[in-house]
Amino acid sequence: LCTALCSCRSRLSRQPPARLDRSRRTLGAMRTSQSNRDAGEGGGPAVTSRVRPRIAILNPNSTERMTTEMVDTARAAIDGLADVVGLTNHRGPASIQGPADAERCLDGLFALVDEARENGAHVAVIGCFDDTGLATLRSTAGLPVVGLGEAGCLAGCLAAQHFAVVTSLDVSVPVIADNIRAMTLDARCAGIHASGVPVLELNAGAESLRRVQDAIDRTAAAHPGCSIVLGCGGMTLIANQITAPARSRIIDPVVASVHMALAALS
Repeated sequence: LCTALCSCRSRLSRQPPARLDRSRRTLGAMRTSQSNRDAGEGGGPAVTSRVRPRIAILNPNSTERMTTEMVDTARAAIDGLADVVGLTNHRGPASIQGPADAERCLDGLFALVDEARENGAHVAVIGCFDDTGLATLRSTAGLPVVGLGEAGCLAGCLAAQHFAVVTSLDVSVPVIADNIRAMTLDARCAGIHASGVPVLELNAGAESLRRVQDAIDRTAAAHPGCSIVLGCGGMTLIANQITAPARSRIIDPVVASVHMALAALS
């Protein structure tokens, strides 16, 4: 059920250089050069003191409920500092669990960026801890793009000397390990652990919460003093119900990503 510290670091060291997405695609529908001319060298609509920032959370999967949950968390976290809107990829799978699901969602996810720009977004957040499509979008979207996993891990590094990740299923562990290595945070990562709860069952009530809490407690026992990053956007619904073990901080990547989105505009 859990990936031990030594096996996590072994996996991170064995992997070839990784990308934050597995398909370097060009976004033909995006007029990047024109967008950059319109927005200025930094890309994206300019934010001035007269313009209220707008953050678009892009959900790569087709589950509208998860989009709503992430938007609700983000709005509460920044308390009116920006508008937060959510866009759902209705062409994607119901959840993103592993590389196959990530590949299926890319075309629809890329199309969401055009929609976000048309709706006046100044910054986009990819609402999946796998940071699906992040490298491609960041280089072509013409506005700042924040990955949920990237933001969560960086926040975990700020909260403690080392961090550990508790995610949904074992199939997600190698993808997260690749991304952590690509961010050169592998020396700060104490472990990546699966709770065994599928993404779509994270809202299933007391039993799902208990299993996630058990995984967090085991992680904290294995890595005392580490911050613990929730490794799935779907966990935001139960984040406030999780009890942080002694000496550990719980990081909700949705909260981390929306604050980082504001920082990217500062």
